[in-house]
Amino acid sequence: MSLDHVELHSGARILAGKKNYWFLGRGGIARLGAGQLSSEGTLTPRAEHRLRESGLFSAPQNRLYSLTVLTSTDCNLGCGYCFQNVGPDLAGGNRPPRIGHVRLKSQDTTSILGFAGRQMAAGGLDKLSILLFGGEPLLNPRGCLELLTRAADYNLVRAWMISNTTLLTPELAKDLWDVKLRHIQVTFDGDRPDHDQIRVRRSNGGTFDAIVRNMVRASDATPMSWVLRVNVSHRTHRGIDSLLSRLAESLDVSRCTISFDQIRDMGVGYGNDLEHTGNLSASFSRWQRQALELGFRVPRPRATEECRTCGYGDGRYGAVVNADGTLASCWETAGKPGWEVGTAATGYLPAEQTRDRWLQCADRYDPSPDSPDVRAFRDAVDAALLDYLSETGRL
Repeated sequence: MSLDHVELHSGARILAGKKNYWFLGRGGIARLGAGQLSSEGTLTPRAEHRLRESGLFSAPQNRLYSLTVLTSTDCNLGCGYCFQNVGPDLAGGNRPPRIGHVRLKSQDTTSILGFAGRQMAAGGLDKLSILLFGGEPLLNPRGCLELLTRAADYNLVRAWMISNTTLLTPELAKDLWDVKLRHIQVTFDGDRPDHDQIRVRRSNGGTFDAIVRNMVRASDATPMSWVLRVNVSHRTHRGIDSLLSRLAESLDVSRCTISFDQIRDMGVGYGNDLEHTGNLSASFSRWQRQALELGFRVPRPRATEECRTCGYGDGRYGAVVNADGTLASCWETAGKPGWEVGTAATGYLPAEQTRDRWLQCADRYDPSPDSPDVRAFRDAVDAALLDYLSETGRL
């Protein structure tokens, strides 16, 4: 079997490290020697056989249904790059027009959980994961808590949230923890000076200090874990080294996983002038090493996998649901007129009606994640991280 065939059907990747090659399969990571690859760079039959026997091509069985629910489409921030903006703020301020206002209510929660239950039964899945999403989900804390409380009847085993945390209080963190919410993802746009120019309140004013303060207070009140997403652009990259030091001084790094992600144009006119060059990949690798040395966790590189919410046209393993019960294929299209693919009450529309509305992760990114430059960049960063993890005994 050729490498092209393996990548097409299993998502496996082979990366060139400094001293060896790395195999990334759905079942794990393996170190390869040059003798395990053909002259074309594909796996030898023997190497492939051994990897398959070891289970590295196949992911463990996953009986989880992944449900993303927008509890509120409103947001108290006015970030110019947000894919939920329908255009820029023509007045030059911090109030870009957004998708329509909807707020999760009790009757919608009933419909959404009923839909999830039917999907789980149809797919033979017996565990539920919920992502609280927005807008800003904490603009509707009652909706968040009711959804997670009632989801216990559907075997809720995992709950997490993407939030700007400006509205998070210790009391609310405790309430969320009590209904099984264990992780919160929060975004930083570079160090404080850059962040406070970009991640701004719609009523004006920066958010950096409020975000960190609320994270610290919530961590004092609960065992909550944090996923820190650092947005990288030509506006932020020069401050990321100092950002890491600043966060390490304020946060319990043992509870924090940190990742670095490039802002891409999502069709709202917010460009990023950074190009996928060797210099940029070297910067990403430096930030990852610095984060590890400071005590943060950094996600390990993985094989290419289909998204459980948008990777399957029938919503087999997950769904994205707007606060009013309208189904979307992906986060990027939730709440946008003309992109509906069904409702929680009635299920998905027939495939022939949704084919042109079914977007997958990053379909709207510019440049595409599948472009040669982006793939080469990602492979270089991932190989350097695996090399470093191995060299420092972390792999």
